[in-house]
Amino acid sequence: MEKVIAVIDIGMTNKKVAVYDQRLRLLDSASRTFEPVMVEGIETHDLEGMEAWFLERLADFGKSYGIGAIAVTTHGATMVCVGSDGDVCAPCVYYTYEPGAEFQERFYRLVGERRELQAATGTPPLSAMINPAKGLLFLKERFPEAFARTRALLNFPQYWAYRLTGQSGAEGTYTGCHTYLWDWKAARYSTVAEKLGVAGMLPFPLRDSWDVLGSLKPEIAKRTGLGADVLVTMGIHDSNASLLPHLAKKKGGDFILNSTGTWCVLMHPQESYGFERDELGKIVFFNRSAYNKPVKTAIFLGGMEYEAWTRAIASSASAPRTAASTGTTALSDPDPSVYRSVATSASEFILPELVPGSGQFPGSGSRAVQDGREYPLAAMDSGAGAPPFFGNGGRALAVLNISLALQTLVALERTGLAPGTEVFTEGGFRKNAGYNAVLASALRGAGYGDGAYLTDIAEATSFGAAMTAAAALEGSDPGALGDRFEVDYKPVKPMDGLDLGTYRRAWLALVANKGGLA
Repeated sequence: MEKVIAVIDIGMTNKKVAVYDQRLRLLDSASRTFEPVMVEGIETHDLEGMEAWFLERLADFGKSYGIGAIAVTTHGATMVCVGSDGDVCAPCVYYTYEPGAEFQERFYRLVGERRELQAATGTPPLSAMINPAKGLLFLKERFPEAFARTRALLNFPQYWAYRLTGQSGAEGTYTGCHTYLWDWKAARYSTVAEKLGVAGMLPFPLRDSWDVLGSLKPEIAKRTGLGADVLVTMGIHDSNASLLPHLAKKKGGDFILNSTGTWCVLMHPQESYGFERDELGKIVFFNRSAYNKPVKTAIFLGGMEYEAWTRAIASSASAPRTAASTGTTALSDPDPSVYRSVATSASEFILPELVPGSGQFPGSGSRAVQDGREYPLAAMDSGAGAPPFFGNGGRALAVLNISLALQTLVALERTGLAPGTEVFTEGGFRKNAGYNAVLASALRGAGYGDGAYLTDIAEATSFGAAMTAAAALEGSDPGALGDRFEVDYKPVKPMDGLDLGTYRRAWLALVANKGGLA
């Protein structure tokens, strides 16, 4: 039986186990969600429940396929405390938990000035505990006895690989992703890790994501029915997994991956590390690619913004008082003439950001604006009135898509977008025709040319992780696998007659008035 690959793909919402053959064709998959485990009123990950389900799925798939290797990919900003007995010794807190402004200020008083840290570690100050070093300080303060038992701090992908193999380690894509824990220039753990007293708990040296961490430990092999010789790779950060197929196909090409979902992650591979002076303080950072090269990155909660605003629009558009006057209750993508009308009038806006400090406009409150009057989203959710243009669901959707495209353009520029740079959109927004046509128009109008494309990679995160396991099975590296699969880079046509120049200036001015353009 040909050896196949199992991928454990852990998103914040959905958890998945997928099976690929060595030609990187998807053979099977299963997914489910897990509710958080509440600890002292704090959301934490259900590690036990997740592990039981992962092992059940591996056992099920192992009956039909000859699994030869397992790779793990996970969302970011999550570490697990392991004690001397080899078990988890402290809660694994959701990175979305916000400890408060006083905690955030205390963190920086302890570890250093924000811009200096960004220059050294490639990490900007993000909200909540999206900087994992903040999560470590939080555990140290909130659960001191549990944290005191910690002997190893494992990145989330490496924690799951450790559970499968009993071996610990660390690799670059996760350690180098807005953690504050890695010093890019010194190529070692940072002064932040030292000041938190955790540098000695972090595995070193960093290894490649396709390196073999180990094989299944006997009890896991017995429980799943898989062979004890099944290889388990180091694991890989999810955004970097999504980037890997394009690195294999576009060797040396200048492109930015616009990976869309709850988070929109804009990733621009670079040859060298370093910020321009005016970039420090902005939400732009450096990821570490699977090849340990710098990837200039900007993020915003695009998918979350889309979901929150479409709910508000649908609620308003379907209300009797609005439906009667507009005759519309559905949120279907409108005709291009509606987009042109919105852009020409430049009087109706939707502005970021839903989670303050999470994206490109820290300080900007989530709100709609019509003719100068503001309508905060939080007030709308509490029953306050919506702007009149919400009564027309199609028009409101056009305003939202324009907002998301403008947020994307700012993020692209902050990653080093230049004329001729290709932009590849994949993930959830790939299906949003209005957004993609507006983004293509915005790129053209801002002088960047016609470089917008949609990709056809299904489940790009799992696919990229499968590449690492295939490389491990064959003793190669993922770049050698580019001829095994095709990617359809479909050009996106700009929307006819859509000029966003005036609208974009007005939109940016409104954001800046709320402190959004830091």
